[in-house]
Amino acid sequence: MTRVLVIDDEPQILRALRINLSVRGYDVTTAATGAAALRAAADTHPDVIVLDLGLPDIDGIEVLAGLRGWSTAPVIVLSARTDSADKVEALDAGADDYVIKPFGMDEFLARLRAAVRRGAAAAETDEPVVVTASFTVDLAAKRVLKDGAEVHLTPTEWGMLEMLVRNRGKLVGRKELLREVWGPAYATETHYLRVYLAQLRRKLEDDPAHPKHLLTEAGMGYRFQE
Repeated sequence: MTRVLVIDDEPQILRALRINLSVRGYDVTTAATGAAALRAAADTHPDVIVLDLGLPDIDGIEVLAGLRGWSTAPVIVLSARTDSADKVEALDAGADDYVIKPFGMDEFLARLRAAVRRGAAAAETDEPVVVTASFTVDLAAKRVLKDGAEVHLTPTEWGMLEMLVRNRGKLVGRKELLREVWGPAYATETHYLRVYLAQLRRKLEDDPAHPKHLLTEAGMGYRFQE
């Protein structure tokens, strides 16, 4: 479960983001001050941070500098400040994205998903090659090898495999997988998953009828096992 820390002193924004993120499967922690934010970040080690610049006790840029002293988690800045100098200052201080208030929830969620993907990709740079008994996945080169030969995957097959491999050992929910690979409009099209997973098993598993690496968790989702 992706951990999100939301830092904002406006109760209605905290509430809206907590509800919208929680129903989408994120583990949400909130903080209304800079001091509370820094404590919460140290306690929860979030995967992505949403930061309002206009906090009551510590300026958001200072909070960002404090986080960047030890955390590499992507930071999305929320701010009513529209001046380009403010954006530049935030990005130079280590922010990954800058969203101006008021914002549309759909756009914000898309930016959050993109930040999570970038964070996951950065976390994998030290170990971009995943080896199983049946095949090898090179995340950096976007290649799959089986018995020494490269396996051709369609972009959709690769997208599904990549998400499972990046979350190896973890259950990836059906809706989450559909949203990330196909897009938000496909969140209920679960038959896509069965079709594409069957194709991946035929291409990669030694015994597709009895898979060892691309596993189905009935009624919940899928799991990649090394």
